[in-house]
Amino acid sequence: MSEQGQKELATFAGGCFWCMVTPFEELPGILGIVSGYTGGHVENPTYEQVCSETTGHAEAVQIAFDPEVFPYAKLLDIYWQSVDPTDAGGQFFDRGESYRPAIFYHNESQRQQAEATKQALQESGRFDRPIVVAVEPAGVFYPAEEYHQDYHKKNPLRYKMYRKGSGRDAFLKEHWRTDKDKAELKDRLTPIQYEVTQNSATEPPFRNEFWDNHREGLYVDIVSGTPLFSSRDKYDSGCGWPSFTRPIDEGSVKEEEDFSHNMFRTEVRSREADSHLGHVFNDGPPEEGGLRYCINSAALRFIPAEDLEKEGYGRYARLFDRSSS
Repeated sequence: MSEQGQKELATFAGGCFWCMVTPFEELPGILGIVSGYTGGHVENPTYEQVCSETTGHAEAVQIAFDPEVFPYAKLLDIYWQSVDPTDAGGQFFDRGESYRPAIFYHNESQRQQAEATKQALQESGRFDRPIVVAVEPAGVFYPAEEYHQDYHKKNPLRYKMYRKGSGRDAFLKEHWRTDKDKAELKDRLTPIQYEVTQNSATEPPFRNEFWDNHREGLYVDIVSGTPLFSSRDKYDSGCGWPSFTRPIDEGSVKEEEDFSHNMFRTEVRSREADSHLGHVFNDGPPEEGGLRYCINSAALRFIPAEDLEKEGYGRYARLFDRSSS
């Protein structure tokens, strides 16, 4: 792979494009996201024209990504879990053709994958209505006005209020955090792994699997398999839990305020699976940036450096190649 990686495009419509940026941004392999309009018949439409429901366009996001790092199939997984796939007339309280859900494919492989995942979702029984998301060939994509780009960063309070008020988050929580999903995880994870990742529990210090692990390798999310931390960034902080100075990719984790136990801390969660991992503190090695990611072993799976290739993580082997450091 070249230094910049390969580049493909993915185009998704799922209602208000403000809300379709955040599920994908900052993930490993995501090279850029643009909000815009596609699927219509008017050249270079404005936001007002699209909202008038006269141009045929849908609000959409176009994602540039490196398929070797983040395959299209994983983008599809995120897409389905970000929309109401049973509503062709809009999304949540945004109604009309411009808010219709659609997957716009850029090649035959994308079309086949989109159709296959649509069929699989229908057969899963997760929804009691037909899956109606259109799968259409990608056409001309017109970037939206600048004030729409990264709207959630420019207007964070309004964005949060809009997203919560739209009903999107409540719908997604109801349909993607079901008792069935929890039961499947309980079958797959050990009790401590489940309690840590799903209920934000904390395992005992000095009595967990990786606090004193000194082998070279990769630490991945026990739920999703996403690479999170490297042994190259692991150090002995004396706290009794695995400690890291940084994640492999900042986009693989997210930070949230945690006021539990009458304390103010910064919680660390995996972005893809939303697993609770641990907390991050400002008492790490100053020469490495000053952060300490204090992570529960139960949230991690360790893959030794010599096993990376056979476990499907071969692209990370370079992290442990001493000759290239």
